[in-house]
Amino acid sequence: QVALVESGGGLVQAGASLRLSCAASGRTFSIYAMGWFRQTPGLEREFVAAVTWSRGTTYYADSVKGRFTISRDNAKNTVFLQMSSLKPEDTAVYYCAARYNSGSFPTSGEYRYWGQGTQVTVSS
Repeated sequence: QVALVESGGGLVQAGASLRLSCAASGRTFSIYAMGWFRQTPGLEREFVAAVTWSRGTTYYADSVKGRFTISRDNAKNTVFLQMSSLKPEDTAVYYCAARYNSGSFPTSGEYRYWGQGTQVTVSS
């Protein structure tokens, strides 16, 4: 089992920056990669970014490339999402997720564990 706890969400104005954190505990030695997804009411959960645990290889959705940066601190079992130049359309609940294998990183169904989510609201 892996437990994930997100933090860092909040209300910011357009153009601002925000950093989300996700702390993992439990069977973290088995984690292959971690990702961030987001969801707004009535829509499906959307892939944002992912990072492999050992090599630190990163993947991004086109909508956030150049604005968001995912990183990890293996010693602290924590993954971060640095968000810059935020837009109102970035408003969503952001979820952290962990997976034990490679595959399709944007596919939410391939992630085994999920955090409870943290709200990010960007005002115009």
